Amino acid sequence: MTHQGGKEMFGFSVFMNEDLTAAELEQMTAMASGFKGIFTSMHIPEDDRSTYRQRLTDLGGFAKDHQLSLMVDISGNALAEAGFSIDNLAELREIGVTGLRMDYAIDNQQIAAFSKEMTISLNASTLTEKDIRELQAYGADFTRLEAWHNYYPRPETGLDVGWFQEKNRWLKAQGFFVQAFVPGDAKKRGPLFQGLPTLERHRNWSPFAAAIDLLATGSVDAVYIGDGMVSAKSAQQFATYLQEARIVLRVKDLGSTYFEHVLGNHQNRYDEARDVLRSADARFNAIPEVNPELSQERPVGAVTIDNQDYLRYMGEIQVCKRPLPADPKVNLAAQVIPADLPLIQQIKAGMRFKLERDDSNE
Repeated sequence: MTHQGGKEMFGFSVFMNEDLTAAELEQMTAMASGFKGIFTSMHIPEDDRSTYRQRLTDLGGFAKDHQLSLMVDISGNALAEAGFSIDNLAELREIGVTGLRMDYAIDNQQIAAFSKEMTISLNASTLTEKDIRELQAYGADFTRLEAWHNYYPRPETGLDVGWFQEKNRWLKAQGFFVQAFVPGDAKKRGPLFQGLPTLERHRNWSPFAAAIDLLATGSVDAVYIGDGMVSAKSAQQFATYLQEARIVLRVKDLGSTYFEHVLGNHQNRYDEARDVLRSADARFNAIPEVNPELSQERPVGAVTIDNQDYLRYMGEIQVCKRPLPADPKVNLAAQVIPADLPLIQQIKAGMRFKLERDDSNE
């Protein structure tokens, strides 16, 4: 799949078990510049629902002010407990709610009726052909029906990627808009604090790497941060992708004289190499004389620059897609941080990327 920044829909989650802090509102405002939707849940049993009405009203107001969709996950009686009625969707629309995620307690006849008034998301994992036939029979508005996956708080219970793709292909064939979750990295959600991904393999991935991996399956239309929001560093990766269709790889300085030289914007060549990303213009730019440095093995994520012993290739900048042996003609200039290693495989022919200094202790 070729990613074109700005075409995909990203969203984040807000949990209503506590009031939003000024810092969270500030971060939500920053994320609203590129993200298109908010997800919130109204059926978490540990929480006191007495304050939910005001919190949902405030969240709806924020969503309206920032032109964001607001999908609310409800259980059978959660809306009533918060002082709303499932029979009065107009009131929810007025406060800024644009969609409801239905659980198993709400039958297809009700869902079909609700779909005539607002977007309804159904459980992507459990949706069956029988459900679709029933929804059709009840006259559901399929332009307002979406298929949303769950997130899985307990380690080892997230979905298998093969099953996920197969299910999504079927959902897409039925005409559904498909959504899934990736973990956050700002504040993990309790009580387990183990991330809230849809796919198990994403549990310990960075939000951006997991999001790009989901999009690369070609079977997902929207990616939401399950745990809420993301760190400032991750937010910047999303922003660069949305604004420039460019993937940021954060790199560590390995002490090379040429570290500063490899930083900045690059484009992978259109004739895609098997072993490395090749910066299309690097060796044609004004480059210093690149003297040989200590020869080292090149692990996945090694950022290299060819030295003068490689003759006309001097100045060629590469990022290793697989481990390669040491070569005295190739200097090791930087190393992509572990969190961003999965992104390397997603940078295809002609795609733009950026090598950015990472000063964290990761």
